Amino acid sequence: DVVEHGGGEPGCQASDEEAGGPGGRGTETSRTMKSMTFSPSRAPTQARAGGTDPAKKLWVPKRRGQANPKLHASPASAAEGAQKLILPEGLYCETIYKTQRRPTSTVWVGNVPIGSEHPIARQTMTTTDTKNVDATVEQVMKCADAGADLVRVTVQGGREAEACMHIREKLFKYGYDTPLVADIHFNPKVALMVCDAFEKIRVNPGNFADGIKKFDDLTYESREQYDAEVEQMEEIFTPLVEKCKKLGRALRIGTNHGSLSARILSYYGDTPDGMVESAFEFARVCRKHDYHNFLFSMKASNPLVMVKAYRLLAAEMYKLDWNYPLHLGVTEAGEGEDGRMKSSIGIGTLLMDGLGDTIRVSLTEDPELEMEPCSRLALLGTEATDMGIGVSPFVESHRNFESFEKRKGVLPEPVDEASPYDVSKALHRDGSVFSVVSLKDLENPDILYRDLGCKFVLGLPFKDIATSDSVIMPELPDASDAQAMLALKRLQEGEVCVFSPLSELRRNPIKGGVALVTSEEFASSAGDAASLLPEGITDFALQVTGEEAEETLALVKAAATKPVCLILKTNEGSSRVHVSRRFFETIANLGLDSPVIHYLVLNGSHKDDIIITGGAECGALLVDGLGDGVVIEGSEFGTEFLRLTSFGMLQGCRMRSTKTDYVSCPSCGRTLFDLQEVTNAIQEKTGHLPGVTIAIMGCIVNGPGEMADADFGYVGTVPGKIDLYVEKDVVRKGVKMDEAVDELIDLIKEYGRWVDPEPAEESVAA
Repeated sequence: DVVEHGGGEPGCQASDEEAGGPGGRGTETSRTMKSMTFSPSRAPTQARAGGTDPAKKLWVPKRRGQANPKLHASPASAAEGAQKLILPEGLYCETIYKTQRRPTSTVWVGNVPIGSEHPIARQTMTTTDTKNVDATVEQVMKCADAGADLVRVTVQGGREAEACMHIREKLFKYGYDTPLVADIHFNPKVALMVCDAFEKIRVNPGNFADGIKKFDDLTYESREQYDAEVEQMEEIFTPLVEKCKKLGRALRIGTNHGSLSARILSYYGDTPDGMVESAFEFARVCRKHDYHNFLFSMKASNPLVMVKAYRLLAAEMYKLDWNYPLHLGVTEAGEGEDGRMKSSIGIGTLLMDGLGDTIRVSLTEDPELEMEPCSRLALLGTEATDMGIGVSPFVESHRNFESFEKRKGVLPEPVDEASPYDVSKALHRDGSVFSVVSLKDLENPDILYRDLGCKFVLGLPFKDIATSDSVIMPELPDASDAQAMLALKRLQEGEVCVFSPLSELRRNPIKGGVALVTSEEFASSAGDAASLLPEGITDFALQVTGEEAEETLALVKAAATKPVCLILKTNEGSSRVHVSRRFFETIANLGLDSPVIHYLVLNGSHKDDIIITGGAECGALLVDGLGDGVVIEGSEFGTEFLRLTSFGMLQGCRMRSTKTDYVSCPSCGRTLFDLQEVTNAIQEKTGHLPGVTIAIMGCIVNGPGEMADADFGYVGTVPGKIDLYVEKDVVRKGVKMDEAVDELIDLIKEYGRWVDPEPAEESVAA
């Protein structure tokens, strides 16, 4: 008998004992909950048929979950019957209406347990040359002191593997028992060597047995031909599985979107489905040998691909009754605020779903600096599950986690397109950004215009590519305040729309103003919002909490005058993700197609508070296509930062591109140049190219693969030499490093993607 969905006995749960047992150092130790502070410290202690005879009948593997009978014969399966389904078909988490952690087995990495019964483990990766034992030991200790529960080290070859033994010994000598993870690509023999030293091995299914990334289209004329490659992989991988089981080591089966094998690519393409099957091939080998001390990761530089891959993986594991833990991460996220935003969108979305047991925030920065955003995300996920945040149960029938479909709100039609006051200019088709403006801001209009991202034409402010589409003014100036009224008028003439509460516009009905009408006010008018508006005001936006009765929202559908948009501002203390999901389900059932703008009120003393909370809570909605824009209010931070954070969120969710997007690896011991320095140099010269994606890779491990998600690529190949890519194809090889940035710019120009930066113009006042 063959198990149809990937092998092993149906209903087989990997218990802690089956999971390899506590292995490595400190086997009798149980880790207690660590304090999740923001700056934690730890005292040291489908086959394409191209090029084939069409007369031949080709064999192609079934979709994800096809078992290989040579690997997965299961004598017990007939007696046990059909596999048990934990959840209805298609679900990927415990519940969609509250955050509830997905139950998993425990994987032991040295003395650190990873799984749903334990705190979310935080990890990072060294950037030193692994052969430099002292430098690597020093960096591991810095990371551990900054709160890392595990630290990964790149291990390219035999010399690095030998160094790993000394690294482990020195760390023990200095009182550091932080488990170490060996990062392995291309070299199974090295994995066997370093298994003697380190507590965990990370293998990449795309290149562990298949070598360097290729883009060949493979065609299989028989099942035997396909199986032969799978059997070859098993033969190469099995010795590592057996050794890990013997020594009590852990394994991470770490799939990367950028480095899928040629076999997987030729059937599934560069897709989340392919990522899941790539990991399952290796997992089936582990299970065949009754080895369960492993976990999965599904990393991609695109947060949408990453989220979809993890959800598909979880959904498949539910079908199979597998319960292995998940390591979360957005690979090559980049640096600074953009890197943090991408990671928050990807990791935070999954944590809100109750998925994820260990996380790494990959930044193009020193590794210890990753720990603060990593700890913030871990805290966010921990609090969400501990508090069980959510709403009462509801049925969800419109959101499809297996697709990238987006709900498209219908924007208002232009009435007088030539007029800067036309309400159609209030929103942007790819996603809108609103900014909250105070009366105090109007006292310094030129600073305000710059903070809103306006460009100056003949000294007057106008919309630019990253200008706030509209502003919300909780208070309007008095009509007698000539200076403030002039500042506001110039902003409107620059095509920035002004929204203000109904009560304020009744007091001062400024031309072109859009009234913010609460759901209570709207309901009191029986859906006739026009009757509420003062003379001269013709447009309104409906402000909702997401907890309105369906009858109130039905009034919007039936109303003669439709709102410009819905402003979704959830109540303080409610779960934004779950309240909003239920709200979108309700309006979808009603057939209500008004655009929805998420209104976030975020507080904190650090910029990361805004980026990480906003990215996780609002990003979790936008990646599912639930929302048409965002406004962030934060009293501790300036208008410019909040605007840029909003645009960064839309760009990270692949909605609206307003600047160059960078896919930048976080560096490791393989990196062949100073990644931070080169990234800064490239950003300085190319940061003004919205819609262009540039990948900056320190080596070839994921470089060629991640080129597929970028327009242009800059990849280290040998010391001092760079290869330049257009998408996944290398077009200039061996470019001298001191000439490579200029060559990259020439390449962008050659392909017609370059524009010269616009010179800045001073304002009238300046």
